[in-house]
Amino acid sequence: MTDLLAGGPDEMVSGAGRIRGHWRALMGIIGSLGRPALAERGERLSRAMADDGVASLLPGAAGELWKLDPVPLPIMGEEFEALAAGMAQRARLLDAVLADLYGPQELLAGGHIPAPLIFGSPAFLRTVRRSSGLPRRPMLHLYAADLLRKPDGSWAVLQDRTSLCSGLGQLLENRRLHSAAMAEALGAAQPRSISSFFELWQEALIRLAPHGPRDPAIALLSPGTKDPHWFEHVVLSRELGCALVETGDLTMRGGALFLKTLAGLQPVDVVLSRVDAATLDPLDQPEVHAAGGVPGILDAVRHGALTLLNAPGAGLGEAPALAAFLEALCPQVLGETLMLPSLPTHWLPPGAPVPPLPEGYAAWSFRPAGQGAASEVPTPPFNPPPAGLAATALPLLPVAPSLVGSVLTPTPFVLRLYAVSNGLQWHVLPGGIARVAKAGAALTGRLPGGGWCKDVWVPADPSEAMIGPAAQSGPPIAISRASGAIPSRVADNLFWLGRYVERLDRAARLMRAAIARLRRGAVLPRELAELSTLATCLCEAGLIDKEARPSAGSLTALASALELTASPAVRRLQGRIGSLVESVRDRLTADMHATFKQTLRAAEEALEALEEPPAGLPDLARALLPSLRFANAVAGIASENMVRGGARLFLELGRRIERAQAVAAEVAVALDTPPARIEAGLRLVLELCDSVITYRSRYLAVLQPAPALDLVLADPSNPRGLAFQLKAIRATLAEVAGFAEEDGPAHDAERLLAQAEGVTAMLLAAPNQAMEATRLLPSLLREMAAEIGELSNVVARRYFALLPAARAVGVDTGEAAVIEA
Repeated sequence: MTDLLAGGPDEMVSGAGRIRGHWRALMGIIGSLGRPALAERGERLSRAMADDGVASLLPGAAGELWKLDPVPLPIMGEEFEALAAGMAQRARLLDAVLADLYGPQELLAGGHIPAPLIFGSPAFLRTVRRSSGLPRRPMLHLYAADLLRKPDGSWAVLQDRTSLCSGLGQLLENRRLHSAAMAEALGAAQPRSISSFFELWQEALIRLAPHGPRDPAIALLSPGTKDPHWFEHVVLSRELGCALVETGDLTMRGGALFLKTLAGLQPVDVVLSRVDAATLDPLDQPEVHAAGGVPGILDAVRHGALTLLNAPGAGLGEAPALAAFLEALCPQVLGETLMLPSLPTHWLPPGAPVPPLPEGYAAWSFRPAGQGAASEVPTPPFNPPPAGLAATALPLLPVAPSLVGSVLTPTPFVLRLYAVSNGLQWHVLPGGIARVAKAGAALTGRLPGGGWCKDVWVPADPSEAMIGPAAQSGPPIAISRASGAIPSRVADNLFWLGRYVERLDRAARLMRAAIARLRRGAVLPRELAELSTLATCLCEAGLIDKEARPSAGSLTALASALELTASPAVRRLQGRIGSLVESVRDRLTADMHATFKQTLRAAEEALEALEEPPAGLPDLARALLPSLRFANAVAGIASENMVRGGARLFLELGRRIERAQAVAAEVAVALDTPPARIEAGLRLVLELCDSVITYRSRYLAVLQPAPALDLVLADPSNPRGLAFQLKAIRATLAEVAGFAEEDGPAHDAERLLAQAEGVTAMLLAAPNQAMEATRLLPSLLREMAAEIGELSNVVARRYFALLPAARAVGVDTGEAAVIEA
């Protein structure tokens, strides 16, 4: 469709072939840069998007990336003011129409809107219709519209967005990145600031709280990390000061909504939802699986205990065919003439013929009449949906200069503007996002998760008064230093992020130790014993198969397994870490996330390079170094950049539990040998625990079981030793619990620490340290590793599953299911 609509009006050049006035300052700066410098700015923007912007995908994440054009789209101030007035009026009109459709339905009764269009639309939620006598609440809080120019040069609406209104996070990133990469252009054009819009939006969320604007709890509800707009949800939650939550973080109690946190249930007053309303409540929508929503949440909205924005059912305003009736509805509903009309649109009931294309338009766009999220269909289908089709006449798309390679090229675009209401009046964002229409791409439907876009600038007016939120007054806020004020899901993800980081570190260390011995050529008997131990550890870590362990002195299978099996296993660990980092992105500062991402990406790229032959063991050893650097970076961030609260506690707890279990298991394997061969095992555990230098500084070259095992098992000052991990686990669990527990997990860690510290005295008292170590310690350490693993399970049950998942019970006989939460 898009390729058929190229060649529309040029935004920069007038009909006389001259650059329009509001483009001159901008193009003067761009022209002074020259092609090489402009191309370099474009590359700088691309790098910035990849490094810390919306396109910064980590290993394990997937999706199309956003690309930001260095050339923005300026709009004349007078033209924007007209658009802003039209946007505000159109939002008021849609809000009033939706309130009627979910209330008295006078517009349907009077025949002003066809009933089959509404009742045949999947966006019409029958269960949210307002009963007579209940007060009318606004349906719309946030509104967006996609616009194109008509053949006469005026703007018209291609589609209304009344449900999710995506793109605001991308818009924020566009302006931030432009201010860094195109500072000269920003200074010359002096666009209006967009920060006041988000300040007004934040004030509006507070004002709309059901119990008054006195310190309400506000949450932004996201579908989660798999949603293509996850990064936008992270950006908006930070900008608006909201808690970023998912449906699994919420529960209903006593008719009110609560957030499940480590400190218990915390009330929620306002929810800014980025989840489709049709999937929110399995009690209202029986076809929705219970695990996919929050049972009872819409009942709280109906009774005024919760403000949900936009209101459930607001997505009906996106029905494409509704646009055909708005111009006639506006005088009747608002008593005004519609200032910002839609493109010519017709509702086509099933069987209706397609009308002639209006003069000056290029093509028809056909969409399901009642589905705003649906894209175009090529031609009217033989079996149209129940609500019929919407036929929209499309003009040739407007074009603006964009950087293609190193050349400015006219590219078609669709303009999106945004407005927000505080319940009293609408405010339009002084800017927007222009989505470059790529060949073959759909113009309608939901905003994709990636593409090519331009920042939209509105020139500042020196005479214009700055509008911002009113100063807030109220009682002083109580000081809080609680460590439990994070959702249980976030704590769970941080805990497993710590565990997987340590697994990656362990895998890299084991593989490097094995490769170092395999590269030496002729293998000594002592080294063969060490390789056998390493192979067992690699097998227990899930990096190689049992068949790869050395047998009859042959090391071929082990070398092959390291190249063909262990490397993909490490890649999988990196992917899992990437997914977990994205899941806690709202808990990481920009610098922290950039460090995570860049070091993890370097680790992944190092292993990817091995896919190009020839690559042998030396290349694999070098490729593992970035993985070790990543693990060290995580440790540094946790130590120096994270507040000693819930987020850091669970990241640290996961790391310490994983490392403690690994040390106990590896030392058990190394000591499971005849007493005469214990020296090889001791040397290996000192190497794996990065304790060789410390041992030599304490005991020179004399290697004995008691001092060596004291260092790796019982010394609480060795950050790679078992006692250090158990001491940290005990302290962390005690801090998380916040009170003494006689039988809690902190006491389990205390008991395990006492066992580890008792190893030294046991060995020193033995007449033969080697015999005592090989006889008793392997079984003891394996038991300790199992208990540490069980400690992890206790932590998960106690802190990550505060409430059972909602589930439907009963037999599916067509009767209403009972929901337990």
